[in-house]
Amino acid sequence: MSAGQDKSLAELGLTAQGGTGAGAQVRITGLAVDSRQVRDGTLFAALPGTRVHGGEFIQYALRQGASAVLTDAEGARIAADELAASDAALVIAQDPRQTLAYAAALWFGLQPEVMVAVTGTNGKTSVASFTRQIWSELGHAAINLGTTGVEGDYTAPLAHTTPEPITLHRVLAEAARAGVDHAAMEASSHGLEQRRLDGVRLAAAGFTNFTQDHLDYHADFGAYFNAKAGLFDRVLPEDGIAVINIDDPRGSDMALIAHDRGQEVITVGRNEAADLCLQAQRFEATGQTMRFAWNGQQQQCTMQLIGGFQAENVLMAAGLVIAAGADPKRVFETLPHMRTVRGRMQLAATRESGAAVFVDYAHTPGAVETAIRALRPHVMGRLIAIVGAGGDRDTAKRPLMGAAAAETADLVIVTDDNPRSEDPATIRAAVMQGCPDATEVGDRAEAILRGVDALGPGDALLVLGKGHETGQTVGDDVLPFDDAEQASVAVSALDGGIA
Repeated sequence: MSAGQDKSLAELGLTAQGGTGAGAQVRITGLAVDSRQVRDGTLFAALPGTRVHGGEFIQYALRQGASAVLTDAEGARIAADELAASDAALVIAQDPRQTLAYAAALWFGLQPEVMVAVTGTNGKTSVASFTRQIWSELGHAAINLGTTGVEGDYTAPLAHTTPEPITLHRVLAEAARAGVDHAAMEASSHGLEQRRLDGVRLAAAGFTNFTQDHLDYHADFGAYFNAKAGLFDRVLPEDGIAVINIDDPRGSDMALIAHDRGQEVITVGRNEAADLCLQAQRFEATGQTMRFAWNGQQQQCTMQLIGGFQAENVLMAAGLVIAAGADPKRVFETLPHMRTVRGRMQLAATRESGAAVFVDYAHTPGAVETAIRALRPHVMGRLIAIVGAGGDRDTAKRPLMGAAAAETADLVIVTDDNPRSEDPATIRAAVMQGCPDATEVGDRAEAILRGVDALGPGDALLVLGKGHETGQTVGDDVLPFDDAEQASVAVSALDGGIA
């Protein structure tokens, strides 16, 4: 990890409490959270985990040549004997995750000049992408980071929506060195809870909405909301600008948190009191026209985007770009050029009859309902939905997802999503509790084929859950699978394109 070449603990904002660092300038040659990546001179961060404490791996890091260890009191206790026998510097922090994030920011140094982040249960990827697209239209070198990796004027894969701090700051520094000066990030609740964004210099931050998700990780709704609120009460500086969707029931709570920090707030929503107010929409088969107002001045534009909620995502992105310093008039001129994000209300295929197949990443009850309702105005005939639920995740949302589909679609097919280590049939049964009249088809490719076959003129099929993903996780295997590709294959097969 050569970005920092080598730095002292002091240059990383760290103070040793034991080892040679207590009275000497320890030089750091790299950072690692995985003991297998430790080399001579590395600072190893032994962090508390959900299953095992990183302190268990300190002994291995020391054998690999770690010159310093960052951990908490528990980690130091676990490896007390090994640390006592070593001359490595020991740094004990009350919140080692946050300390690592700040150290990583100092180690890599560079970040794009203008950065924003967006949190919320749904819409983060679209908002981040639209923000990047607006900046690009304005002539800036821009990227967005999140679920779909790093996209824009610098590209890279990411394993997590919000990567751990070492990876995050390495990517930001590489992008900045490549000439990127604007970046929009997705801020997941996991990433915020684990302090991964701390150390990122934000000009503005956005909040989209709050619905059920991730209760397999967070203890309850309160803990989930508090994690997201960390973007405003901790990460966004006091002179930053908060862009809040006040249509959401928790929007006023998030706005209050921002106000209490002294942050300026730009409100977005259909509420006539919103600074950026969505006033009306007209839907066509391939897009929509929206009328909106900025501080009372009316605007109108037509966009090739499917789904009413995409207008809300576009306005959230516009608010973030304005908050980061752009001229509103120029921002609004870019909106007709917005293009959908892969896997977000994406038109995947069209039958000879004109019936369309769409793919969307919706994987929560609220997102399923929102996606189907948003597609409805674009469809003259029946709306068929394919829904499933992931394994090893929040089990309580499964019947709710089925119910959301049953309440909003004309026909529902329940299939497998990413079963992971769970029995797929058990997951499907839980989803079916919410939609007992649905058709159950375990094989996802067959489910898509059946859905496409059921389409008549004017109908539409919406395949929910996996969106942009190109693999299906079954057990420990990730099998190649792309919803959009499968939809295209099904349409070709049924309409005579494949022998």
